[in-house]
This record gives sequence, C-alpha cells and structure tokens, in this order.
Amino acid sequence: MTDEGIRLTDDPVLAGRNLVLGISGSIAAYKAADFCSRLGKLGADLHVVLTASATQFVGPATFRALTRNPVLSDLFDEPHARRIAHIDVAQSADLVLVAPATADILAKMAHGIADDLLSTCLLATPPTTPVLVAPAMNAVMWNHPATQSNVRTLIGRGVQVIEPVHGLLACQDVGQGKLAAVDDIVRYVVDRLIGIDGGAATCDYHGLRVLVTAGATREPLDPVRFLSNRSSGKMGYAIAEAARDRGARVTLVSGHASAAAPGGVDLVQVGTADEMLAACMEHFESCDVLVAAAAVADYAPVSFAAQKIKKPDVDPATDVMTIALRRTPHILATLALKRRPGQVLVGFAAETQNLLENARRKPYADLVDLMVANDVTAAGAGFEADTNIVTLLWRDGRSTPLPLLSKREVAKHLLDAVAQCPPLEDARRLLKTAETRNPINSRD
Repeated sequence: MTDEGIRLTDDPVLAGRNLVLGISGSIAAYKAADFCSRLGKLGADLHVVLTASATQFVGPATFRALTRNPVLSDLFDEPHARRIAHIDVAQSADLVLVAPATADILAKMAHGIADDLLSTCLLATPPTTPVLVAPAMNAVMWNHPATQSNVRTLIGRGVQVIEPVHGLLACQDVGQGKLAAVDDIVRYVVDRLIGIDGGAATCDYHGLRVLVTAGATREPLDPVRFLSNRSSGKMGYAIAEAARDRGARVTLVSGHASAAAPGGVDLVQVGTADEMLAACMEHFESCDVLVAAAAVADYAPVSFAAQKIKKPDVDPATDVMTIALRRTPHILATLALKRRPGQVLVGFAAETQNLLENARRKPYADLVDLMVANDVTAAGAGFEADTNIVTLLWRDGRSTPLPLLSKREVAKHLLDAVAQCPPLEDARRLLKTAETRNPINSRD
C-alpha cells in the first residue's frame, strides 16, 4: 500500500480521533513507538494497552511520553475511579489497532478469550468500531493452519488484517512474518478512518462471500511445455485483497501468477482451464459475488505428449509442427447459466483494439452485471504492470472510464460499483435475516 491512499504528512488529519493501540509480545513491539509517534503527529489521541509480554520488550514510560495518556497493562489498572478501564477504553475508540499482533492475540480474538487487559478490551469493542491488526511472528507460525484459520475468522467478522511482509526475521529465518512497514500501517489507519478518497471507509462486504479468479491457466503440450499468457495475477489478487479488507469471505481460484497471493483468503491453486472451471463450480453456488479476472486460455492441445516432444517429431520437409487445439470451456458463461438470485457477476475483457466494441461483444456480455474492459497495449495497463486503465461497462449500457490507477485503487472502484448492483442488496437482506435467526456462524 506504499503508493496508495492518503499521502502522509504532518497535517493533523486525525485530529479529534480517539485511537486505541494494542501492543502484544513480539520483538517488533519496539516499532510501535514509531507509528505511535507518527499517529500522534497526525493529531490522533492515542491510548496504549500493553500485554504483559509486550512490557518485556518495551516499557510503558515510552508510550506515556509519546501519548501524554495513561498506559494500561494490567486488567486491574483503573486510572479513572468512576470508569471501568477496559470498557471505557474500548467503547470510546474511533479505531482499534493491534500492532504487532502475535499468533496468541489473534487466537484470543478469534475465539473470544479475554484473560488479560488487551484481549478484554478487544472483546468489549463495539462491532461497529474498525479493528485493524498487524501480525508479526515467525513464518511457520504465520502459515500454520491454526493461525490462518483464525485470520479468516477475524476477516469474516470485519477485522482488517495488515499482512506481514517477507524478509529476514528476528529468529534469522527468512519468510513472511515481518511486521508491515510503519508507513503502511499508518496509511491503513488513515485510510480506514477518513477513506482513500476522503470519505468514510466501510466494511460493506461483511459476511458476503466473494469468489475471484486470477492469474493465467496453463495448457500442457508435454511434460515441459505449455500454452499460456502473460497474466501476472496482480489485478485479481488486488480485488481479492480489497474484498477481504472490506469484510468479505474470499475464495481465490488462481492459475499461475507472479504476484504474491494475499493472506486471509481461501486460496485454490489450479493449472488448466478445466481445473479452474471445476474449482469455480465447487464454490459458485455459495458465493454472492463472482469476479472473473483470470486470463483463461481459449484453446488447449487436443492431446498431451507423455514424453518431451523432440525435434525429429517435426516435419523435416517444412520444419513446421502442427498442433491440434480444442476450445476450452468458457468459465464465466458456464457459471452465468447457473446463477441464482442475489448473485452479482463481473467479467473482464482484455483487448488490444476496439476496446468497448469488442468487450460488449463477448459471449457473456449480456449475462454479467458488470464488465471491466482494458486495453492491454496502453501504457501502464499491461498484464505485468502495477497499474491499470479500465472502463466499467454496465448491463444497462452505461460506461464509467477510470484513469490510470494502481490496481488496488481499481479494485476499490470495482467493489464500489458492485456494491450498487441490485442483486447484492438481495444478498444482504438474506444475510441479515440469517444473522438475525442465528447470529453465530450464520453462513456456515
């Protein structure tokens, strides 16, 4: 998120905002003093809650000096005689940030355990208050199924996860688990409170299921060769990440991609177009939104050579090899014919000429609620770029061109547009009814 969202300055953009900063026992706890200082310079009124383990890495005096507020660490700390500390802190917050967040505090949050001051404050935080967590831990701990399950649970409840980054860890291992950059954490806080475009940020996809396809399919010729394309997966991954951050439960069906897949989503890796269709069929019925951003091969070899094809297999008279190809299944069109009420379908059209005309002539154009068209020959809009230039095409004939934006910003605009589609309102009504009948695990 380094190039996205609010540009950081020392302007008091957070003046009047009451923030709770929870710090748990990671070696990265010392970095909390840095973003605590940065948030204070932006005008935030900060209240720090330390776990007992965190105090072993950094002392309360540091944060008391930075915030000019009492620092709480013990469940029985009561600096104000007329107010219960953990209730007062939790219910007066405009936003709660837990950074660094250990595997332990993530597990407590996911399972409602309240055995110290920080976990008790988190349990007492109203569901409408934005909660952000920035995990930091050993890579094996981060990737452990229990941790990833806890992360998915929290995301499903609307918690925003600022993913750890890949790098050299304190234990000297190398992997994903390093606390996100200070600037990125501060940006996430600012964006969540005042929005990327200056408006209030929301978790408007909370509880909804979003199915995203991304990356390129690979159609094998022989054990070492395949037909494919240049898709990096970046656009689809950005959409999956943005939907996750807005509270959705995301299933990401991905072909080959050069981008790093986001955490906190259900990742299904596939190879061929047939495999991608099978994976989508498995998850389509239960999803509320399908965003088909994958670059699926239109054709695949009719036959697969069990052994590597050798040069003598080529016609010596012409030096030409002829490969018979078959059309692959059209994933979006196939799924569109099976859609149920309340589902929103979004297709992508990557073109090199006559962009809008060709996009509207796609075989599934009349079956989707929204089409995202982009000219991959335009500067900044190619497959492997970090930016994109797209036009949103609505079923009723409207078109909304977007300028050159980062793919994360394109994802935001796309999800904003999807949120306006009438079928999603039906899905929200069904979800609200289910939650009223069974507030816990209403979609499981």
